[in-house]
Amino acid sequence: MCLMLFAWDAHPDYRLVFAGNRDEAYARPSAPAAFWDDEPQLFGGRDLEKGGSWLGLTLSGRMAAVTNYRDGPPHRSAPRSRGELVANFLRMDAGARPYLEQIHAAGGQYGGFSLVVGDLARIFYCTNRGDGFEEIPPGVHGLSNHLLDTPWPKVRMGRKRVAALLGHTQSNLVNGLFEFLADRTVAPDAELPDTGIGLQRERELSPCFIAGERYGTRASTVILIGRDNEVLFLERTFGPGGAPLGAAEHRFSIEAPAPEQESATDSKP
Repeated sequence: MCLMLFAWDAHPDYRLVFAGNRDEAYARPSAPAAFWDDEPQLFGGRDLEKGGSWLGLTLSGRMAAVTNYRDGPPHRSAPRSRGELVANFLRMDAGARPYLEQIHAAGGQYGGFSLVVGDLARIFYCTNRGDGFEEIPPGVHGLSNHLLDTPWPKVRMGRKRVAALLGHTQSNLVNGLFEFLADRTVAPDAELPDTGIGLQRERELSPCFIAGERYGTRASTVILIGRDNEVLFLERTFGPGGAPLGAAEHRFSIEAPAPEQESATDSKP
């Protein structure tokens, strides 16, 4: 994904309120969110080129999502796909902390990434472009192609929008999140980050919704996970130029998450 906004343990009815856009080359083959035929406990989109995922959940209550970290023009491909960071966590039974210790040690095998994983009792953030990993506190957070809560324009505005929507009804909450994800406004030059790709490309990538001809927002996703463990997963898909391709709604139940036992004060390696 290239934008994720989420309210974690900040709503009386929902453990998690999530909104995100997946930006990718249109030519890269992928499957929309669904339960995987070969791993029926796992629900999410699937990269058909490398086999991983950008966002997924399991029926046991695990969740994971990843964004690329932008630090200049793309270099040669790293040996391992960032999508496996999501898929491998969802396949495991071990807690988030042991997994992230392993990923922290192997971070050089991947391109730059920011990863969010958890069991919906606790969630963690990890990057190979910063200080290892840490537990994410309750509140409203945002992540694009940098570190957690870096105040890029779409992250800063998105956190405010999510916070303002939390007091609304479910339908207004969902509609408001999708409305923000669809925003194609280019950020002012003075607010753009400098990630080493040039001013014009920074402009092109600054909107929440990117509508290029070869690269752009291919899916917008809203997820509500209730404190009753009921999941509402909504996905809208798009083609070149932002042309709508379809929309899907999925509802399912997850098992009550079992809290991890690590100390919350000892969450960095």
